[in-house]
Amino acid sequence: MKLLESLIKPVQAQSDLGVPEPDYAVSSIGNLLSGLVNAAIVIGALAAFLYLILGGLQWITAGGDKTKTEEAQKKITNAIIGLVIIAAAYAIITVVVQFLGIGEISSLSLPAIE
Repeated sequence: MKLLESLIKPVQAQSDLGVPEPDYAVSSIGNLLSGLVNAAIVIGALAAFLYLILGGLQWITAGGDKTKTEEAQKKITNAIIGLVIIAAAYAIITVVVQFLGIGEISSLSLPAIE
């Protein structure tokens, strides 16, 4: 056993690599809201694009069947309407934030008693 211990060097796992710790803490309600709004917009846009692609694939594979082609057209139309709604929601949020003079959603903070 002593031979094995002399051949295997101990691991120095507690060394400092100089990499700063990531800051995942939510520092204000504005940062939380901003992150949630941005995530919702990205997820919604990705879902709409996926639905658009699925509608296109359904149209391609319809093989001339009128009912399948109409279903595919409805999917494509609904996906485009979804993208327009997402873009309008983003524009409305931006206008409301600018109108209220907040500047950015991330600059919101909870009121504090001092």
